[in-house]
Amino acid sequence: MNKLSINYALLSTLFLGACSGSSGNAPSEPPATNTPAEITNTQQKIALNQLGYFETSSKIAIIPNVASTSFTIVDASNNEEVYSGTLSNAKNWPNAGSDSVKQADFSSLVAPGSYFIRVLGVDDSATFKIDSHVYNDLHIAAQRYFYLNRASIEIEQQFAGDFARPLGHADTNVMYHPSADEQLSTQDETLASPKGWYDAGDYGKYVVNSGISTYSLLAAFEHTPNLYAQQQLNIPESNNNIPDILDEALWNLEWLFTMQGEDGGVYHKLTTLEWPGEEMPHEDTRTRFVIGKSTSASLNFAATFAVASRVIAPFDQNKSEQYLLAAIDAWKWALEHPSQIYVQPNDVLSGEYGDNILKDEFAWAAAELFISTGVEGFFTTYKELDLEYSAPSWINVSYLSLSSLLYKAENLLSPQDYTALKDKQKALADTFVQQYQNNAYLVPIETPNLIWGSNSAALNKAMVLLQAATVQNDSQYLNVAQGIVDYILGRNPTEYSFVTGFGHKYPVNPHHRISQSDGINTAVPGMLVGGPHAGRQDDCSYEYSEPARTYSDSWCSYSTNEVAINWNAPLVYVLGMLTERK
Repeated sequence: MNKLSINYALLSTLFLGACSGSSGNAPSEPPATNTPAEITNTQQKIALNQLGYFETSSKIAIIPNVASTSFTIVDASNNEEVYSGTLSNAKNWPNAGSDSVKQADFSSLVAPGSYFIRVLGVDDSATFKIDSHVYNDLHIAAQRYFYLNRASIEIEQQFAGDFARPLGHADTNVMYHPSADEQLSTQDETLASPKGWYDAGDYGKYVVNSGISTYSLLAAFEHTPNLYAQQQLNIPESNNNIPDILDEALWNLEWLFTMQGEDGGVYHKLTTLEWPGEEMPHEDTRTRFVIGKSTSASLNFAATFAVASRVIAPFDQNKSEQYLLAAIDAWKWALEHPSQIYVQPNDVLSGEYGDNILKDEFAWAAAELFISTGVEGFFTTYKELDLEYSAPSWINVSYLSLSSLLYKAENLLSPQDYTALKDKQKALADTFVQQYQNNAYLVPIETPNLIWGSNSAALNKAMVLLQAATVQNDSQYLNVAQGIVDYILGRNPTEYSFVTGFGHKYPVNPHHRISQSDGINTAVPGMLVGGPHAGRQDDCSYEYSEPARTYSDSWCSYSTNEVAINWNAPLVYVLGMLTERK
């Protein structure tokens, strides 16, 4: 038995009994371009946030390395110059290639309006707005992505318009895969496991990835409740006296709840054995299975339901108690099975979401259960794990524990413990500030971050920075987070806004089966694609080889152009937090 297993066995005898008693835009056309006598760069374009900026936010564009040393901002309504500034010295980002770029900082321009940037030697930029509501439509679309990707429900025309579709995957008679439970017979036992969201470009439902995705929506509400209290998403549950973002989270929580077995352990995923074809959800009639039980799934479940229990309490006390008891049961199971790693069965080809390092999941679940129960033993467990923190991801959730403790546990902790947590958050956020300052595109992305889902990796850093701006009361973190949003929305080497339907150049062929198969010329709007990296796991052809430019807007490119719930969730969180702090 390893040391970790011994610790959890001891924890089980120390305080498990105490736990048991707890209750439960349409694209805009660029303006006419200038035609200076000498064009020094005809390929690269001015890269900027294609939607625009809040009046008080930082505003920086990336300019090709032309000879000019200055730039002007032009009012698009009358073609009058309203601002001028000096370009920075040329800098290079090796991950983007050998070309150098300059920066144009116009943060002091605060008057609302539509503008474009003019620099001698390069085409004028596309128009952008300065506006206090510049992200409203995107923020709503990013949330509606989850509704439009629901399983087990007809997506109706009154809520979806052209994206209406028949019910797919009722999941009322799901088979048990042999890996799910050795005591069950796959011949005569089935599970009712409806609802939930399709995970990514496929039609699977995965507990581990659903955990961090659902948590991010719950945290968005928990950290900025006033913003979401009145926001309407036009979903079937609108006007039911529960904020729409919570209604959407509940659709997935109610599926997750069905994935817990009678012993408290949680099945790892619900999928077909093979990937579905290029078909709509109602056309995929393959047999679906619940597959495996794992410690990682059980701990993700425990953490997510501990959060859900306190967030939903003002709206449904009975469900709150039910959720907390389910979280505690999942925790108990994990203590008894501290290293039950999910291993993909030979006959299963759907996404693995495998994870053999569980220290971060134990810490996250312990922190959330501490906050929701007040049982001191959970915080003792968390401290003993002595985590190192990084930007959150489905495979490393260490920071989520720190985030929740800073937001929700100050009154439960000693001043010394709370200060220590603040210091750890500051150290992580300061690392991202340094990365930002060292990057020619002013984005805290380094080579290890240019991975599958690189855009999500960037937005998860923005989550940390926005929380640090609040907890540390330091606006420098807000500016770096804004730089990440600028990158996502066009200030990047590809010149794409990486969200379908938003900007003047955005993905139209994402790796998303519904968008590929619905016969509609446009993709479902508001979806964040994975983003550039040089892995090329899909064997598609790419124009560029540099990691920050290796991106293809094609169905083929699932490694750079797929969508996923755990990528859209931080987009929702970040846009909401930016809006709250504007």
